[in-house]
Amino acid sequence: MSRPNISCSRSEGNKRLKRLFALALLASVPFSARAANEKFTFEFNSKTLTSYQHAPSAKRGDGFFEAGSELKAGADFVTSDKPFFFSVVLPEGNYRVKVTLGATHGTSVTTVKAELRRLFVAHLETSQGKLQTRTFIVNVRRPEIGDTDQVVKFKERERTSEARAWDDKLTLEFSDCKPTVSAVSIERADVPTIFIAGDSTSTDQAKEPYNSWGQMITAFFKPDVAIANNGESGETARSFFAENRWAKVMSVIRQGDYVLIQFGHNDQKEKGEGVGAFTTYKAELERMVNEAREHGATPILITPMNRRTFDKQGKVTNSLGDFPAAVRKLAEEQRVPLIDLNAMSKTIYEALGPEGSGKLFAGDDHTHHSDYGSYELAKCVVYGIRKGNLPIAKFLKSDLASFDPARPDPFGKFDIPLDPDSTSIKPYGS
Repeated sequence: MSRPNISCSRSEGNKRLKRLFALALLASVPFSARAANEKFTFEFNSKTLTSYQHAPSAKRGDGFFEAGSELKAGADFVTSDKPFFFSVVLPEGNYRVKVTLGATHGTSVTTVKAELRRLFVAHLETSQGKLQTRTFIVNVRRPEIGDTDQVVKFKERERTSEARAWDDKLTLEFSDCKPTVSAVSIERADVPTIFIAGDSTSTDQAKEPYNSWGQMITAFFKPDVAIANNGESGETARSFFAENRWAKVMSVIRQGDYVLIQFGHNDQKEKGEGVGAFTTYKAELERMVNEAREHGATPILITPMNRRTFDKQGKVTNSLGDFPAAVRKLAEEQRVPLIDLNAMSKTIYEALGPEGSGKLFAGDDHTHHSDYGSYELAKCVVYGIRKGNLPIAKFLKSDLASFDPARPDPFGKFDIPLDPDSTSIKPYGS
Protein backbone atom coordinates (compact mmCIF):
# COMPACT_ATOMS: atom_id res chain seq x y z
CA MET A 1 0.00 0.00 0.00
CA SER A 2 1.63 3.23 -1.12
CA ARG A 3 1.31 6.50 0.80
CA PRO A 4 -0.40 9.32 -1.12
CA ASN A 5 1.68 12.20 -2.41
CA ILE A 6 1.58 14.36 0.69
CA SER A 7 4.35 15.41 3.03
CA CYS A 8 4.01 13.81 6.43
CA SER A 9 5.89 11.58 8.81
CA ARG A 10 4.93 8.14 10.06
CA SER A 11 2.97 8.23 13.30
CA GLU A 12 4.80 6.93 16.35
CA GLY A 13 2.98 4.61 18.74
CA ASN A 14 2.05 6.08 22.12
CA LYS A 15 0.76 4.07 25.04
CA ARG A 16 -3.01 4.31 25.22
CA LEU A 17 -4.79 3.99 28.55
CA LYS A 18 -6.67 0.70 28.83
CA ARG A 19 -10.23 0.42 29.96
CA LEU A 20 -12.20 -2.76 30.38
CA PHE A 21 -15.82 -2.24 29.39
CA ALA A 22 -18.59 -4.55 30.61
CA LEU A 23 -21.71 -2.45 31.10
CA ALA A 24 -25.31 -3.58 30.67
CA LEU A 25 -26.92 -2.32 27.46
CA LEU A 26 -30.11 -0.28 27.74
CA ALA A 27 -32.64 0.49 25.06
CA SER A 28 -32.70 4.27 25.50
CA VAL A 29 -30.75 6.60 23.22
CA PRO A 30 -28.47 9.27 24.75
CA PHE A 31 -28.47 12.98 23.98
CA SER A 32 -25.15 12.61 22.18
CA ALA A 33 -26.53 10.79 19.15
CA ARG A 34 -29.46 11.20 16.79
CA ALA A 35 -31.11 7.79 16.42
CA ALA A 36 -33.56 6.73 13.72
CA ASN A 37 -34.34 3.05 13.30
CA GLU A 38 -31.22 2.16 15.27
CA LYS A 39 -29.05 4.50 13.23
CA PHE A 40 -26.68 6.59 15.33
CA THR A 41 -25.10 9.72 13.90
CA PHE A 42 -22.24 11.67 15.45
CA GLU A 43 -21.08 15.03 14.11
CA PHE A 44 -17.74 16.36 15.31
CA ASN A 45 -16.88 20.00 15.83
CA SER A 46 -15.74 22.40 18.53
CA LYS A 47 -19.28 22.65 19.95
CA THR A 48 -19.92 18.89 20.28
CA LEU A 49 -16.43 17.77 21.30
CA THR A 50 -17.05 18.15 25.04
CA SER A 51 -20.14 15.92 24.95
CA TYR A 52 -18.07 13.08 23.45
CA GLN A 53 -15.20 13.29 25.92
CA HIS A 54 -16.77 10.95 28.47
CA ALA A 55 -19.42 8.24 28.68
CA PRO A 56 -21.28 9.12 31.89
CA SER A 57 -24.18 6.75 31.32
CA ALA A 58 -22.84 4.41 28.63
CA LYS A 59 -26.27 3.58 27.25
CA ARG A 60 -26.94 1.87 23.96
CA GLY A 61 -25.86 4.26 21.23
CA ASP A 62 -23.63 6.39 23.44
CA GLY A 63 -20.53 7.56 21.59
CA PHE A 64 -17.33 8.82 23.19
CA PHE A 65 -13.63 9.30 22.56
CA GLU A 66 -11.52 6.80 24.47
CA ALA A 67 -9.25 7.99 27.26
CA GLY A 68 -5.92 9.21 25.93
CA SER A 69 -7.33 10.73 22.75
CA GLU A 70 -5.63 14.13 22.39
CA LEU A 71 -8.00 16.05 20.12
CA LYS A 72 -8.25 19.38 18.36
CA ALA A 73 -11.60 20.53 17.01
CA GLY A 74 -12.66 22.91 14.26
CA ALA A 75 -15.92 24.13 12.81
CA ASP A 76 -16.74 20.72 11.32
CA PHE A 77 -14.04 18.23 12.33
CA VAL A 78 -11.80 16.75 15.00
CA THR A 79 -8.17 15.84 14.44
CA SER A 80 -5.07 14.88 16.39
CA ASP A 81 -1.33 14.50 16.05
CA LYS A 82 -1.67 10.95 17.39
CA PRO A 83 -4.03 8.03 16.77
CA PHE A 84 -7.38 8.50 18.50
CA PHE A 85 -10.27 6.17 19.25
CA PHE A 86 -14.03 6.68 19.12
CA SER A 87 -16.37 4.06 20.60
CA VAL A 88 -20.12 3.49 20.49
CA VAL A 89 -21.92 1.25 22.97
CA LEU A 90 -23.60 -1.49 20.92
CA PRO A 91 -24.64 -5.14 21.31
CA GLU A 92 -23.24 -8.04 19.32
CA GLY A 93 -23.92 -7.97 15.60
CA ASN A 94 -22.89 -6.56 12.23
CA TYR A 95 -22.93 -2.80 11.68
CA ARG A 96 -22.69 -0.58 8.63
CA VAL A 97 -20.30 2.24 9.46
CA LYS A 98 -20.05 5.41 7.38
CA VAL A 99 -17.18 7.78 8.11
CA THR A 100 -16.94 11.29 6.67
CA LEU A 101 -13.28 12.26 6.55
CA GLY A 102 -11.62 15.63 6.06
CA ALA A 103 -12.82 19.19 6.73
CA THR A 104 -14.22 22.06 4.71
CA HIS A 105 -10.92 23.85 5.32
CA GLY A 106 -7.55 22.10 5.10
CA THR A 107 -6.20 18.78 3.85
CA SER A 108 -5.96 15.46 5.65
CA VAL A 109 -4.67 11.91 5.39
CA THR A 110 -6.58 9.36 7.43
CA THR A 111 -6.37 5.62 8.03
CA VAL A 112 -9.33 3.93 9.71
CA LYS A 113 -9.28 0.66 11.62
CA ALA A 114 -11.99 -0.92 13.76
CA GLU A 115 -12.21 -3.04 16.88
CA LEU A 116 -8.79 -4.70 17.29
CA ARG A 117 -6.79 -3.16 14.41
CA ARG A 118 -8.94 -4.40 11.52
CA LEU A 119 -8.01 -2.28 8.50
CA PHE A 120 -10.82 -0.64 6.53
CA VAL A 121 -9.53 2.63 5.06
CA ALA A 122 -5.85 3.15 4.20
CA HIS A 123 -4.28 6.57 3.62
CA LEU A 124 -7.35 8.40 2.38
CA GLU A 125 -6.27 11.88 1.31
CA THR A 126 -8.75 14.74 1.24
CA SER A 127 -7.79 17.90 -0.61
CA GLN A 128 -8.45 21.47 0.46
CA GLY A 129 -12.09 21.97 1.37
CA LYS A 130 -13.22 18.51 0.29
CA LEU A 131 -14.91 15.76 2.30
CA GLN A 132 -14.91 12.07 1.43
CA THR A 133 -17.04 9.26 2.82
CA ARG A 134 -16.25 5.59 3.15
CA THR A 135 -18.60 2.79 4.20
CA PHE A 136 -17.70 -0.61 5.63
CA ILE A 137 -19.12 -3.38 7.81
CA VAL A 138 -17.82 -4.04 11.32
CA ASN A 139 -18.59 -7.16 13.35
CA VAL A 140 -19.02 -6.79 17.12
CA ARG A 141 -19.00 -9.90 19.28
CA ARG A 142 -19.44 -11.01 22.88
CA PRO A 143 -18.20 -14.17 24.65
CA GLU A 144 -21.68 -15.43 25.57
CA ILE A 145 -22.96 -18.34 23.48
CA GLY A 146 -26.61 -18.02 22.56
CA ASP A 147 -29.10 -18.53 25.37
CA THR A 148 -26.90 -21.07 27.14
CA ASP A 149 -24.73 -20.54 30.23
CA GLN A 150 -21.63 -21.25 28.12
CA VAL A 151 -19.04 -18.64 27.23
CA VAL A 152 -15.83 -18.61 25.24
CA LYS A 153 -12.98 -19.70 27.50
CA PHE A 154 -10.63 -16.74 27.38
CA LYS A 155 -6.88 -16.69 27.55
CA GLU A 156 -5.48 -14.08 29.91
CA ARG A 157 -4.60 -11.65 27.10
CA GLU A 158 -8.21 -11.66 25.94
CA ARG A 159 -9.16 -10.19 29.33
CA THR A 160 -6.54 -7.45 29.12
CA SER A 161 -4.75 -6.37 25.93
CA GLU A 162 -7.29 -8.06 23.64
CA ALA A 163 -10.41 -7.01 25.56
CA ARG A 164 -11.50 -4.62 22.81
CA ALA A 165 -12.23 -7.62 20.59
CA TRP A 166 -14.98 -8.85 22.92
CA ASP A 167 -16.49 -5.82 24.67
CA ASP A 168 -19.88 -4.05 24.52
CA LYS A 169 -18.86 -1.42 22.01
CA LEU A 170 -17.75 -0.77 18.46
CA THR A 171 -14.42 1.06 18.43
CA LEU A 172 -12.98 3.04 15.52
CA GLU A 173 -9.32 4.04 15.33
CA PHE A 174 -8.30 7.11 13.31
CA SER A 175 -4.60 7.48 12.52
CA ASP A 176 -2.02 8.61 9.94
CA CYS A 177 -0.08 11.86 9.63
CA LYS A 178 -3.19 14.07 9.77
CA PRO A 179 -6.28 12.04 10.67
CA THR A 180 -9.41 14.19 10.38
CA VAL A 181 -13.01 13.07 10.83
CA SER A 182 -16.16 15.12 10.38
CA ALA A 183 -18.91 12.59 11.12
CA VAL A 184 -19.66 8.94 11.85
CA SER A 185 -22.92 7.06 11.37
CA ILE A 186 -23.62 3.49 12.46
CA GLU A 187 -26.61 1.24 11.83
CA ARG A 188 -27.43 -2.46 11.95
CA ALA A 189 -26.47 -4.37 8.80
CA ASP A 190 -28.30 -7.49 7.65
CA VAL A 191 -25.50 -8.91 5.53
CA PRO A 192 -23.76 -12.29 5.15
CA THR A 193 -20.82 -12.97 7.47
CA ILE A 194 -17.45 -14.50 6.68
CA PHE A 195 -16.16 -16.08 9.90
CA ILE A 196 -12.47 -16.85 10.46
CA ALA A 197 -11.56 -19.85 12.59
CA GLY A 198 -7.82 -20.06 13.12
CA ASP A 199 -4.70 -19.44 15.17
CA SER A 200 -2.24 -16.58 15.76
CA THR A 201 -1.42 -16.21 12.07
CA SER A 202 -5.01 -15.20 11.30
CA THR A 203 -6.31 -13.66 14.53
CA ASP A 204 -6.68 -9.98 15.45
CA GLN A 205 -3.28 -9.31 17.02
CA ALA A 206 -3.51 -6.61 19.69
CA LYS A 207 -0.13 -4.90 19.47
CA GLU A 208 2.73 -3.97 17.19
CA PRO A 209 4.86 -5.39 15.69
CA TYR A 210 2.49 -8.37 15.26
CA ASN A 211 -0.31 -8.53 12.74
CA SER A 212 -2.22 -11.11 10.70
CA TRP A 213 -3.87 -11.49 7.32
CA GLY A 214 -7.25 -11.64 9.10
CA GLN A 215 -6.78 -8.03 10.26
CA MET A 216 -5.81 -6.76 6.82
CA ILE A 217 -8.25 -8.63 4.60
CA THR A 218 -11.17 -6.48 5.77
CA ALA A 219 -9.85 -3.68 3.54
CA PHE A 220 -10.44 -5.75 0.39
CA PHE A 221 -14.19 -6.37 0.75
CA LYS A 222 -17.19 -4.27 -0.21
CA PRO A 223 -19.67 -3.12 2.46
CA ASP A 224 -21.89 -6.05 1.54
CA VAL A 225 -20.37 -8.60 3.91
CA ALA A 226 -18.98 -8.75 7.46
CA ILE A 227 -15.69 -10.33 8.51
CA ALA A 228 -15.94 -11.94 11.96
CA ASN A 229 -12.45 -12.95 13.02
CA ASN A 230 -12.86 -15.55 15.77
CA GLY A 231 -9.30 -16.86 15.53
CA GLU A 232 -7.02 -16.74 18.57
CA SER A 233 -3.33 -17.21 19.24
CA GLY A 234 -2.15 -20.66 20.28
CA GLU A 235 -5.19 -22.50 18.95
CA THR A 236 -5.36 -25.95 17.45
CA ALA A 237 -8.45 -27.35 15.79
CA ARG A 238 -8.96 -29.44 18.92
CA SER A 239 -8.61 -26.55 21.39
CA PHE A 240 -10.90 -24.42 19.21
CA PHE A 241 -13.62 -26.92 20.12
CA ALA A 242 -12.54 -27.29 23.76
CA GLU A 243 -12.56 -23.54 24.44
CA ASN A 244 -16.06 -23.13 22.96
CA ARG A 245 -14.75 -20.98 20.11
CA TRP A 246 -16.32 -23.19 17.46
CA ALA A 247 -19.53 -23.32 19.51
CA LYS A 248 -19.54 -19.52 19.49
CA VAL A 249 -19.26 -19.42 15.71
CA MET A 250 -22.00 -22.03 15.32
CA SER A 251 -24.29 -20.08 17.68
CA VAL A 252 -24.36 -17.03 15.39
CA ILE A 253 -23.69 -18.45 11.92
CA ARG A 254 -26.64 -18.37 9.51
CA GLN A 255 -27.61 -19.90 6.22
CA GLY A 256 -25.68 -18.12 3.48
CA ASP A 257 -22.67 -17.35 5.69
CA TYR A 258 -19.10 -18.58 5.16
CA VAL A 259 -16.29 -19.76 7.40
CA LEU A 260 -12.57 -19.67 6.57
CA ILE A 261 -10.75 -22.46 8.45
CA GLN A 262 -6.97 -22.34 8.93
CA PHE A 263 -5.06 -24.38 11.52
CA GLY A 264 -1.85 -26.41 11.56
CA HIS A 265 0.98 -24.48 13.21
CA ASN A 266 0.06 -25.60 16.71
CA ASP A 267 -1.68 -28.86 15.76
CA GLN A 268 1.60 -30.37 14.62
CA LYS A 269 2.94 -30.13 18.19
CA GLU A 270 0.14 -32.22 19.73
CA LYS A 271 1.26 -35.58 21.07
CA GLY A 272 -0.48 -38.83 21.83
CA GLU A 273 -1.42 -42.16 20.38
CA GLY A 274 -3.04 -41.80 16.98
CA VAL A 275 -2.55 -38.01 16.91
CA GLY A 276 -1.43 -36.73 13.52
CA ALA A 277 -2.12 -34.78 10.35
CA PHE A 278 -4.17 -37.44 8.56
CA THR A 279 -5.91 -38.70 11.71
CA THR A 280 -7.07 -36.36 14.49
CA TYR A 281 -6.26 -33.08 12.70
CA LYS A 282 -8.05 -34.04 9.50
CA ALA A 283 -11.00 -35.42 11.48
CA GLU A 284 -11.39 -32.19 13.48
CA LEU A 285 -11.33 -30.09 10.31
CA GLU A 286 -13.87 -32.42 8.74
CA ARG A 287 -16.15 -31.94 11.74
CA MET A 288 -15.94 -28.17 11.21
CA VAL A 289 -16.77 -28.58 7.55
CA ASN A 290 -19.77 -30.80 8.28
CA GLU A 291 -21.19 -28.62 11.04
CA ALA A 292 -20.84 -25.45 8.96
CA ARG A 293 -22.73 -27.14 6.14
CA GLU A 294 -25.42 -28.33 8.55
CA HIS A 295 -26.06 -24.66 9.36
CA GLY A 296 -26.39 -23.80 5.69
CA ALA A 297 -23.01 -22.08 5.58
CA THR A 298 -20.11 -22.60 3.17
CA PRO A 299 -16.80 -23.77 4.64
CA ILE A 300 -13.55 -22.76 2.93
CA LEU A 301 -10.30 -24.48 3.91
CA ILE A 302 -6.97 -22.63 4.01
CA THR A 303 -3.63 -24.41 4.20
CA PRO A 304 -1.31 -23.01 6.91
CA MET A 305 1.33 -20.63 5.56
CA ASN A 306 4.99 -21.59 5.76
CA ARG A 307 7.37 -20.47 8.44
CA ARG A 308 10.47 -18.56 7.42
CA THR A 309 12.79 -21.55 7.03
CA PHE A 310 15.20 -21.65 4.08
CA ASP A 311 17.76 -24.16 2.84
CA LYS A 312 21.19 -23.25 1.45
CA GLN A 313 19.74 -22.89 -2.04
CA GLY A 314 17.30 -20.19 -0.92
CA LYS A 315 14.26 -22.47 -1.05
CA VAL A 316 11.65 -22.64 1.70
CA THR A 317 11.79 -25.89 3.63
CA ASN A 318 8.64 -27.63 4.81
CA SER A 319 8.36 -27.04 8.57
CA LEU A 320 4.72 -28.17 8.73
CA GLY A 321 5.08 -31.83 7.81
CA ASP A 322 1.93 -33.48 6.44
CA PHE A 323 -0.49 -30.86 7.75
CA PRO A 324 -0.86 -28.81 4.55
CA ALA A 325 -1.29 -32.05 2.58
CA ALA A 326 -4.00 -33.20 4.98
CA VAL A 327 -5.96 -29.99 4.32
CA ARG A 328 -5.65 -30.45 0.56
CA LYS A 329 -6.79 -34.07 0.84
CA LEU A 330 -9.84 -33.14 2.91
CA ALA A 331 -10.76 -30.40 0.45
CA GLU A 332 -10.57 -32.87 -2.42
CA GLU A 333 -12.50 -35.62 -0.65
CA GLN A 334 -15.30 -33.38 0.64
CA ARG A 335 -15.29 -30.96 -2.31
CA VAL A 336 -14.54 -28.01 -0.07
CA PRO A 337 -13.25 -24.77 -1.63
CA LEU A 338 -9.53 -24.41 -0.91
CA ILE A 339 -7.12 -21.48 -0.61
CA ASP A 340 -3.59 -22.87 -0.75
CA LEU A 341 -1.84 -20.25 1.36
CA ASN A 342 0.94 -22.71 2.09
CA ALA A 343 1.92 -22.79 -1.58
CA MET A 344 1.49 -19.04 -2.07
CA SER A 345 3.53 -18.17 1.03
CA LYS A 346 6.38 -20.33 -0.30
CA THR A 347 6.25 -18.38 -3.54
CA ILE A 348 6.25 -14.97 -1.88
CA TYR A 349 8.99 -15.85 0.65
CA GLU A 350 11.26 -17.18 -2.08
CA ALA A 351 10.56 -14.16 -4.27
CA LEU A 352 11.96 -11.95 -1.51
CA GLY A 353 14.72 -14.38 -0.55
CA PRO A 354 16.15 -15.45 2.83
CA GLU A 355 17.07 -11.87 3.77
CA GLY A 356 14.32 -9.81 2.16
CA SER A 357 11.58 -12.09 3.50
CA GLY A 358 12.52 -11.03 7.01
CA LYS A 359 10.55 -7.83 6.46
CA LEU A 360 7.41 -9.94 6.24
CA PHE A 361 7.87 -11.06 9.84
CA ALA A 362 7.72 -9.37 13.25
CA GLY A 363 11.27 -8.81 14.45
CA ASP A 364 13.17 -12.07 14.90
CA ASP A 365 9.95 -14.12 14.82
CA HIS A 366 9.82 -16.61 11.93
CA THR A 367 6.13 -17.50 12.32
CA HIS A 368 4.22 -14.30 13.06
CA HIS A 369 4.01 -11.49 10.58
CA SER A 370 4.55 -7.75 10.51
CA ASP A 371 2.01 -5.28 9.13
CA TYR A 372 3.72 -5.57 5.74
CA GLY A 373 3.78 -9.36 5.84
CA SER A 374 0.16 -9.70 6.89
CA TYR A 375 -0.92 -7.28 4.17
CA GLU A 376 0.91 -9.31 1.53
CA LEU A 377 -0.57 -12.56 2.86
CA ALA A 378 -4.03 -10.99 2.81
CA LYS A 379 -3.38 -10.25 -0.85
CA CYS A 380 -2.44 -13.90 -1.31
CA VAL A 381 -5.76 -14.96 0.23
CA VAL A 382 -7.59 -12.57 -2.11
CA TYR A 383 -5.56 -13.96 -5.03
CA GLY A 384 -6.64 -17.47 -4.01
CA ILE A 385 -10.28 -16.38 -3.81
CA ARG A 386 -10.14 -14.90 -7.30
CA LYS A 387 -8.10 -17.68 -8.87
CA GLY A 388 -10.41 -20.35 -7.49
CA ASN A 389 -13.53 -18.33 -8.33
CA LEU A 390 -14.70 -19.01 -4.78
CA PRO A 391 -18.23 -18.01 -3.76
CA ILE A 392 -16.99 -15.06 -1.66
CA ALA A 393 -15.29 -13.50 -4.71
CA LYS A 394 -18.52 -11.58 -5.38
CA PHE A 395 -17.92 -9.57 -2.20
CA LEU A 396 -14.45 -8.32 -3.17
CA LYS A 397 -14.04 -4.70 -4.18
CA SER A 398 -14.21 -4.28 -7.94
CA ASP A 399 -11.29 -1.86 -8.16
CA LEU A 400 -8.64 -4.10 -6.58
CA ALA A 401 -5.33 -4.13 -8.41
CA SER A 402 -4.02 -7.44 -9.72
CA PHE A 403 -1.54 -9.30 -7.55
CA ASP A 404 1.01 -12.05 -8.18
CA PRO A 405 2.61 -13.81 -5.16
CA ALA A 406 5.79 -14.15 -7.22
CA ARG A 407 5.97 -10.34 -7.41
CA PRO A 408 5.17 -9.00 -3.94
CA ASP A 409 4.79 -5.29 -3.33
CA PRO A 410 8.13 -3.60 -2.52
CA PHE A 411 8.60 -2.99 1.18
CA GLY A 412 9.70 0.58 0.48
CA LYS A 413 6.28 1.47 -0.92
CA PHE A 414 4.35 0.04 2.01
CA ASP A 415 3.31 2.21 4.93
CA ILE A 416 0.38 1.41 7.16
CA PRO A 417 0.60 3.73 10.20
CA LEU A 418 1.83 2.16 13.40
CA ASP A 419 -0.65 1.58 16.19
CA PRO A 420 -0.01 3.20 19.57
CA ASP A 421 0.55 -0.02 21.53
CA SER A 422 3.54 -2.30 21.10
CA THR A 423 4.91 -5.36 22.89
CA SER A 424 8.01 -7.52 23.07
CA ILE A 425 5.95 -10.55 24.09
CA LYS A 426 5.34 -12.97 21.24
CA PRO A 427 1.84 -14.30 20.55
CA TYR A 428 0.89 -17.73 21.85
CA GLY A 429 1.96 -20.49 19.48
CA SER A 430 4.74 -20.61 16.92
